[in-house]
Amino acid sequence: MTSRIIYLGDLRTESTHVQSGTTIQTDAPADNHGKGELFSPTDMVANSLGTCMLTTMGIKANTMNIDLKGVEAEVTKVMVADPRRIGEIKVVLHFPKMEISEKDKTILEKTALTCPVARSLAPELIQTVSFDWK
Repeated sequence: MTSRIIYLGDLRTESTHVQSGTTIQTDAPADNHGKGELFSPTDMVANSLGTCMLTTMGIKANTMNIDLKGVEAEVTKVMVADPRRIGEIKVVLHFPKMEISEKDKTILEKTALTCPVARSLAPELIQTVSFDWK
């Protein structure tokens, strides 16, 4: 088992990661009957794409002796209606100034674009990703 989820009421859940015991709570978004005080489930999907990209690039960078510490991802989720779903996830990856070859940039970009979450999302969900190399 990966996680255990409890519905707390008032459109809020608490998920416990079984291996570590850490918890995450979610709320329904303000535009869909919720309080919007925490990440919504769809926010978590969008956020998962960004964290997966950073994690897989970090794994690859370690094998290339490149330090990616300080790379930031800005994630924007775009909802659509009929049916209500995530229509697009926009990710902008900002890299601190570093000496890195064009070849290595290409390898890291391809790694991000093919992370497991990116490959798991529905093909009709638009993934707009840009890389801001300083």
